[in-house]
Amino acid sequence: MTETTSTLPITSREFQLAARPVGAPTAANFALVERPVPELSDGQVLVRNTWMSVDPYMRGRMDDRPSYIPPFRVGEALEGSALGEVIASAAPDLPVGTTVTHFAGWRDYAVIDAATATPVDTSLAAPQHYLGVLGTTGLTAYAALTNVARVEPGDTVFISAAAGAVGSVAGQIAEKLGAARVIGSAGGAAKTELLLDEFGFDAAVDYRKGDLAGQLAAAAPEGIDVYLDSVGGEHLRVAVEAMRPGGRIALVGAISGYNGATAEPGPDLYLAATKELSLRGMLVTSHFPLFGEYIAKAADWLANGTLRTKETVYTGLDQAPTAFLGVLSGANTGKMLVRL
Repeated sequence: MTETTSTLPITSREFQLAARPVGAPTAANFALVERPVPELSDGQVLVRNTWMSVDPYMRGRMDDRPSYIPPFRVGEALEGSALGEVIASAAPDLPVGTTVTHFAGWRDYAVIDAATATPVDTSLAAPQHYLGVLGTTGLTAYAALTNVARVEPGDTVFISAAAGAVGSVAGQIAEKLGAARVIGSAGGAAKTELLLDEFGFDAAVDYRKGDLAGQLAAAAPEGIDVYLDSVGGEHLRVAVEAMRPGGRIALVGAISGYNGATAEPGPDLYLAATKELSLRGMLVTSHFPLFGEYIAKAADWLANGTLRTKETVYTGLDQAPTAFLGVLSGANTGKMLVRL
């Protein structure tokens, strides 16, 4: 038997991939279409999406090439993390009124298997935090600095894209893990000031000013021990050069090359070898067992004010492509979200 609210939608809007981009994507790569809402099968729920996330990794899914996650298909709905309310249920464990996160974003309404939805406690934190600081964004920062490139007390830590969703959380976590000095890289005076004044970084470098190596050397004259890389290219090369022997690097992303731009010179791997550095890639999905541990800590940190978060919010499903393109160009401070 299906449990429902009083009225249910007949149709739902969704964004589909209209064409694969060549270089940087544009609005022309997206198509907003209206489709019927399918009937529920046993074990499914209908969710009214209220928030959705747009993230840099989605750019790779717009290309038709093998990767750790299948590419989007032209003419089919895009997907990504979203949060919403169950408004019809054929799954006893997820009754009407439950707030859940799931992976069927980019649409107003989603019919999903209950097994793919995660109930969240909105009394613990604001709902949208489960797409950001309490979601895979925050878990990425935590896992990177505890499992992948472990921060030890007294370390000097360098964070790229430090005013973004992952970086802004990572800098604060590094301090909680005992780092003696935390340095962030961001673009522009407003963002570098935010790193110091809001997120508690000890130093900030503005990559838009150029001479990234010189700025990092001034901020960390004795070198760095840990680097969280979300940018690749010059940032990674400079970090390897600045690393102390035995340093650790978490390779989280490489947004500088996501649009097929001419590749910047990569790191000197011989230098990495002679310094005995560890460069380790990470997919957050491999660290999901840490979620319970992380949320318990992060929720307390949020509540006592020692973990601060920022959001850049666009309103309306029709604004989702604009928000996504903004992530790729660095228009966001903190987590980029779309409120539906």
